Amino acid sequence: MIKSALAARNKAYAPYSGYHVGSAVLTADDRVYTGVNIENASFGATNCAERTAIYKAVSEGNQKLKAIAVVGAPKGEAITGLAYPCGVCRQVMREFCETPDDFIIIVAKDEEDYRAFTLNEILPASFGPEKLI
Repeated sequence: MIKSALAARNKAYAPYSGYHVGSAVLTADDRVYTGVNIENASFGATNCAERTAIYKAVSEGNQKLKAIAVVGAPKGEAITGLAYPCGVCRQVMREFCETPDDFIIIVAKDEEDYRAFTLNEILPASFGPEKLI
């Protein structure tokens, strides 16, 4: 997944921030969907790499997700830090995971240097679909 996220990062469209993010989401049926951040002159229309990958999976009929890998750094620069998902992306992850304790978020510099968390660790006391049913 990290390798897929690193490759996806090269396709990011970030002319305003210059910060290129790639992600790869793993579905319950072990398919991988990649995403990139896509900026817009109207900043509110910008979409994060994580949501791009998730929406691609969902649009293909895969609504049960197991994990996501995220990488990011300014274009043309080596990845020296970890890029964590924003709050909106965390909430979207919550929508499509079985439980926050089972969904894994990997933030990475490369395939050997990464950290893994459960969604519950980075989005504690979350609000999910079961609260509305």
